[in-house]
Amino acid sequence: MNQNKWSRNRRNRYNWNKSRRNKYRWNRLLCSVNKWTKGRNLYYGLAIAASLLIISGLLSSLTLREEEKVKKQPDTSGRHAEEGQEPQLTDNPNIRVLIMTTGHAGIVHPGVEVSSAAGLVLSFGEEQQEIEPGQKAAFAPDDERFAKGNIRIQAKDGGEVTLDSIQRGYGVPSYAGTLELRTTAEGIVIINELPVETYLCKVVPSEMPASYELEALKAQAVCARSYAYQQMAEYGYPEYEAHVNDSTDYQVYGNSQAQEASSQAVNETQGQVARFNGQIVTTYYYSTSCGKTTSLEAWGTEPNEQNQYLQTVEVKDEEGDYERELPWYRWEARIQVQTLSNLVGLNTATDVGMLQNVEVTRTGPGGVALQICATGDKGSVTVDTENKIRRALGGSGYEIQKQDGNTVASSALLPSAFFTIGKEGDTFVIKGGGYGHGIGMSQNGANEMARKGKTYIDILTLFFPGITVE
Repeated sequence: MNQNKWSRNRRNRYNWNKSRRNKYRWNRLLCSVNKWTKGRNLYYGLAIAASLLIISGLLSSLTLREEEKVKKQPDTSGRHAEEGQEPQLTDNPNIRVLIMTTGHAGIVHPGVEVSSAAGLVLSFGEEQQEIEPGQKAAFAPDDERFAKGNIRIQAKDGGEVTLDSIQRGYGVPSYAGTLELRTTAEGIVIINELPVETYLCKVVPSEMPASYELEALKAQAVCARSYAYQQMAEYGYPEYEAHVNDSTDYQVYGNSQAQEASSQAVNETQGQVARFNGQIVTTYYYSTSCGKTTSLEAWGTEPNEQNQYLQTVEVKDEEGDYERELPWYRWEARIQVQTLSNLVGLNTATDVGMLQNVEVTRTGPGGVALQICATGDKGSVTVDTENKIRRALGGSGYEIQKQDGNTVASSALLPSAFFTIGKEGDTFVIKGGGYGHGIGMSQNGANEMARKGKTYIDILTLFFPGITVE
């Protein structure tokens, strides 16, 4: 199994989404300031704007997304309800997913082609147009139909619409619900609007192999649903009224087709989410543990009452670590000094010269590296938090040997931040364990637990102490 396919770094997504939210909030602040300053001295208006920006920045830096309450209730049109309300899980509301281009390279398509074996119904403004079964409908950004409004596309039989102009992991993808096309100055934006439970049937197999045990798939379904409901509290793309996109920025959707086992897992957990202290929470996951998990301290976040469900736990039973026989449970990398010197210089944008020593100077819960110091003949550099540490020591040019003896080429990130590092002659030796960020649920750990008869409730309550599944 290609571990990169199933290992997701939620911290990168959090940073990216926070940036988008801050930009959106700043635009709203500017509008408010412009109204306030109308007819008044410009100096006072700018002073107020600066103050508002500072306050907004402080609030943003103090508040993690996983600690935010679900504030708005999405209805079946995908729009927001009043603040202070939580999603009604039994309603199966619609989620609006921005569909990215091939390879998830961007959000704007130069053109769009769609088809359906049953035929299509196009709606734009007050008009409708039917497309014959099997016939493709093509759209360019200057299509005259956009003059009458956004174009909404559905299959005549209520089935899926094939998006012929892009590729996904299994080939040409198709989508349930409605495809909404919006023209922009750069091209066309595509939003797929569909019930959240239907959405999850193509999220779960894209995030976890459908060949995994049913109870592991059910645990994944609850994690995915909890995350989706949090995202539906606000628009990730307010300019397009879309909650998420279909890439690793959020959850991967539609890169794999729906599978019987994963759809069964979604159906048998319908509406169920993870709660902590009564609130729906973000249940992070990754590929493989080293026998222990870590906390949000790995990302520089101090423990508090809201994130106590994300703490270090031992992934084992009375017989030992659940994942002790898996390839990525333990691994080793032997890197030439020159190679690692080049990588550290490139990845940290600091010329430390030829490395003399790399030391883990601070560890966190579970033994995760929280800080390293790399010293060379021209200086030194200190790197904090697991993702930045993994990136500083990652890159091409060396091999990693898994405990089963197989080797793989190094990639942009070190497999995990659970490691020790030493030097043998002109070679740095990194010995580590696990694959991924180590926060929350190990997907392979979940599968091994399911193999031993554990239920999805057992799995979730081990990895997320104190939660309830409701």
